[in-house]
Amino acid sequence: LHFSATVVLPAFSGIVPEGITSLFPQANVTKLNPWSHFNCTYSSAYVLDPRDPLFQRIGALFLSQVIKEFGTDHIYNTDTFNEMVPASSDPAYLASISRAVFNTMTLVDPQVKALLHGVPLGRMIVLDLFAESMPVYSSTNSFYGQPFIWCMLHNFGGSSGLFGTVESINSGPFNAICFPNSTLVGLGLTPEGIEQNPVIYELMSELAWRKEPINLSKWVSHDLYVCCMDENLTAAWQLLFHSVYNCTLPQYKNHNRSALVHRPSLRMQTDIWYKPTDFYKAWELLFEAAPGLATLQTFRCDLVDVTRQALQLLTTEFYEEIRNAQKLRDLLTAGGVLVYDLLPELDRLLSSNEHFLLGVWHEQAQSQSVDEHEAQLYDINARNQITLWGPDGEILDYASKEWGGLVEDYYLQRWGLFVKTLVECLDRGRPFKQDVFNQAVFQVEKGFVYNQRKYPSKPLGDTYEVARRIFLKYFPYTLKRLQ
Repeated sequence: LHFSATVVLPAFSGIVPEGITSLFPQANVTKLNPWSHFNCTYSSAYVLDPRDPLFQRIGALFLSQVIKEFGTDHIYNTDTFNEMVPASSDPAYLASISRAVFNTMTLVDPQVKALLHGVPLGRMIVLDLFAESMPVYSSTNSFYGQPFIWCMLHNFGGSSGLFGTVESINSGPFNAICFPNSTLVGLGLTPEGIEQNPVIYELMSELAWRKEPINLSKWVSHDLYVCCMDENLTAAWQLLFHSVYNCTLPQYKNHNRSALVHRPSLRMQTDIWYKPTDFYKAWELLFEAAPGLATLQTFRCDLVDVTRQALQLLTTEFYEEIRNAQKLRDLLTAGGVLVYDLLPELDRLLSSNEHFLLGVWHEQAQSQSVDEHEAQLYDINARNQITLWGPDGEILDYASKEWGGLVEDYYLQRWGLFVKTLVECLDRGRPFKQDVFNQAVFQVEKGFVYNQRKYPSKPLGDTYEVARRIFLKYFPYTLKRLQ
């Protein structure tokens, strides 16, 4: 299929392998500091100084081969220091890197329209990467005259969890258009992960065709489910758009902070940006609408996601009871419900829908392999990326997912060990020691990465029936707790 898309190719940014120092001992190469808690084995990039003659030589050769392989639309992308600290903060040094990168492009392709930082005016496009929450154009005089794209980042790590900033998304692009001497040339989507919160991406995509902000109340009432005009469904989505999907607090990002998906401790954050009462009411309204909509796959997916979020909220509430328990009986009650009922029910719910299956993730990873050994390697990496992300949990739970199979074999096991450890401490009159627990729970986490268990890639059970059972069991409980 031909989508009339303009292809953006990668260009040389100065990052080179360590081996270049053996081939060119005189090369001016700087080793950067380790990235994000990883040691030098897994990070610490090497940067070739832009003033070194090798820079132009390697950059031109690299880009020539890329063009030979893929052709070119004369647009290139280079991110010189993504989440890294440059060897020098001297503006002259930083400018020299930008000039060197740009020069390698023009050397190979005179028609280049560069997509990078620090090039001649009008020869670049800047991505205002996280504009819905942290726009940069407004503090840089519209990037000092350079064209820019207003981008919605929205998600970090592809983490599960309902989240949105609908008011900011709806108004942001039009504020950018009206900004004095605006150089806005387009809108973009820049999430770290997809396949979550589809309504937010539908909204953002819709804005590309609009000349003014959308009436969100009307849009969410009439445009989401065009085949159905159910009052309860409309009311539910109105509540969702005014609560969980409308974060207005700048300290929150869509990087799931829920206690459910983080290594348990007694110091976990439990604050949220919306009222649980509003969310639970929306949950109730969805089930009131469900009898006439339960056959729709889109509705069933929403039903799973909202019910999942409700159980995520309840996990936090049970965690607070566990953390505050002074008597063994209270600890056993709250911990027992969480470990032996709520989390197993959540896993059954997620396992009933094809959009929430760990087995699909594993199957996709292994399908890229050429033999059994490679399939095992890809499987281990797929497990590691959504849990430890590193051999020792360097970015632990950054890419957390609430999937069928993962809840049962990873999150549930951690919470079970946490409750068991607290019970033993309370029973024996000993303080809970987080460092000792961390060592023990790491074995659980690492065990999941290497357990080689096969997980279903097809749903099990009826989504509506499982979700309805959970709702009937836990919704009355939420009413008691919130009175």
